[in-house]
Amino acid sequence: MRLKMKAVSIAVWSAFALVAHAEDDQQLQVIKVVGARDDGSNYVARSSGGATKTDMDLKDVPQTVNVIPAAVIKDLHATSLQDVLKTVPGVGLSTGDGQRDQVFIRGFTAIGDQFVDGFRDDALYFRDLSNIERLEVVKGPAAVLYGRGSSGGLVNRVTKKPGADVNDIAVSLSDHSGRRGEIDFGRAGDTVAWRLTGAREKADSYRSQQFLDRTALAPSVALRVSADTKVLLQADYLEDRRLTDFGIPSYNGRAVDVEPGRYYGAANARQADYSQSRVVSGAATLTHRVDASLSLRNGLRYYDYTLDRNNTNISGNVNEVAATMSLAHAKLARVEHGWSNQTELTQKLTTGGIQHELLYGVEFGQQRKDAFTNAAVVVATNVSIFNPVLPQVDPAKLGARTDTFGTYKTSAAYLQDALVFSDEWKALAGVRYDGFKQESRIVSPAGVATSLSRTDNAWSPRAGLVWQPSQQQSYYASWSRSFQPSGENFALAANNADLAPETTRNAEVGGKYDLWGGRANATVSLYRLERDNIKITDPLTNRIVPIGKQRSDGLELTFSADLGNAWKVLAGYAYTDATVTESVAVDTSVNQPGKTVGAQIPVQGKRATLTARNSGNLWLTKELGYGFKAGSGINAVGSRYANTGNTVVLPGYITADAMLAYQASKYEVQLNLNNIGDARYIVSGHGSSPNLSLPGSPRSIALTLRYKL
Repeated sequence: MRLKMKAVSIAVWSAFALVAHAEDDQQLQVIKVVGARDDGSNYVARSSGGATKTDMDLKDVPQTVNVIPAAVIKDLHATSLQDVLKTVPGVGLSTGDGQRDQVFIRGFTAIGDQFVDGFRDDALYFRDLSNIERLEVVKGPAAVLYGRGSSGGLVNRVTKKPGADVNDIAVSLSDHSGRRGEIDFGRAGDTVAWRLTGAREKADSYRSQQFLDRTALAPSVALRVSADTKVLLQADYLEDRRLTDFGIPSYNGRAVDVEPGRYYGAANARQADYSQSRVVSGAATLTHRVDASLSLRNGLRYYDYTLDRNNTNISGNVNEVAATMSLAHAKLARVEHGWSNQTELTQKLTTGGIQHELLYGVEFGQQRKDAFTNAAVVVATNVSIFNPVLPQVDPAKLGARTDTFGTYKTSAAYLQDALVFSDEWKALAGVRYDGFKQESRIVSPAGVATSLSRTDNAWSPRAGLVWQPSQQQSYYASWSRSFQPSGENFALAANNADLAPETTRNAEVGGKYDLWGGRANATVSLYRLERDNIKITDPLTNRIVPIGKQRSDGLELTFSADLGNAWKVLAGYAYTDATVTESVAVDTSVNQPGKTVGAQIPVQGKRATLTARNSGNLWLTKELGYGFKAGSGINAVGSRYANTGNTVVLPGYITADAMLAYQASKYEVQLNLNNIGDARYIVSGHGSSPNLSLPGSPRSIALTLRYKL
């Protein structure tokens, strides 16, 4: 493996040397781009680096990419990924064990598919948006540039960076006793620019006993070493303490009908049921323009993450006859750190009348992920699911502890070519070779140590063709493939260390349209996603075996506009048919009338969990004059299944939101009213359990004051 990667690295660096000495007399076509400057108020995104790692017009990318710009985040008063991702069609929300951001994209979990500025950020925590400029959701496999994972897609957070004079302070108050302050300061300069963002939040919630205590701080400095060389230094600190909320149980095939605030855990939850995470990261990015056709980028990121999770939640199935359940308490601690280095060379050239933008890249990285797990201890039995009497829990009373030590090493090389054959025909092709080595050492409660390891080598290709009969129309067809190792997100175990990676293939066709002189765009895409070798449990041997396939067929539509008369629109719709087409697995967590505890429900033929067949969103704002702006919209989600056996359904719902703002030269006041109709609904589930579903927020109101110093 080491020799293979060394050979690949030598080949890539040889290519760097060759292209660096390319003849200067190659003539590149000059393309004049005309467009409106993004002053932070636009709803229409023109380009994205998430899908190609180059700044490419979205209409030239043969893939679905949803971009949520800063203006939308601000108008929605979004402070979490869940707030933003509800505006992206084809995305389902998960409770994430009450401790982390987790979504499903096109029917597949994206637990490890979080990125920041193109770097993997797969630690299990809740992100803050105070340092985020925009979000990019790249749909379909993206291993060609990012490596392992990304079956349904990935989420890339683009951070705020130096380059403008900024002096903003914001304070928000909500009716759930929420208090949040944000800062965004920065200075532009010819040789040195800096920026500092941060947030401080203390809040309660509509959920009983819920609390949040969060601090975020992100300084950055941009240095202009020369006219062609720049260095960007970034740091990020986040500390988050909150109630570990696993949600509510189910009864008769539905989430139990109780008030949205009803909590199922310890009576002393603030002491016994909390999650505290801390993430510290730093990044250094060097960019150098060699000449008009060559540019070099090297990026290095390091992170350190700790988690202390304590939780009391529903244990096993509920007793549907007696309408009772058991509660159990557990503890999990995580300690992680890791680094990643990316070196990329971008070259523009013309051969035989064909224009190329080539991206050569190598990536090396290593992560250490250790987990210390105390087994769940039952702390209460025969607890009513409708009127629970919660137990006082001793946080020090814990089950036996298992220690897991994991190491992940990545070495990869990749090549991408964006080709322009003519004004009408373009293409995007690429391939990546990964070597991914995993090692784990598991120490049982009895002190017995087991060591496991495996190395997976995988090719991840992508190819797409674009036809643009006019500047306003773009049609494409694409195909891509990615791989998911056995220990992609968690350490290897004895039951999966011998299994080959799962593979995902995506075939997609679509169209992208620029309307009304570029003030609006619309997209339509049709796709088929198939994931093979899904790891499941054989009901006869109780061993994990690579038998299983899931397929997602879907249609997605989006529309965004910065129209005349000061109208702005963001809209989307998704039809997602995600089905387990092959499986020998069974689901024993039934919670369904007529089924006894322990009943085995075949998974084959069932719909993927937490994935609605139909979902859509619409958000509109209008400048009213005299500094006033109003907005409103709806979010509609069809029914979803909470568990793999499809025995518990989470009903569909529609919520409506509104916004009113007044802006003066130095300050702005914004009022957001969410869930105007006070709808009762389940916003997210666990994904494998029928009982851990989270009620959505009832009607709420937030007032924000922004001031420019």
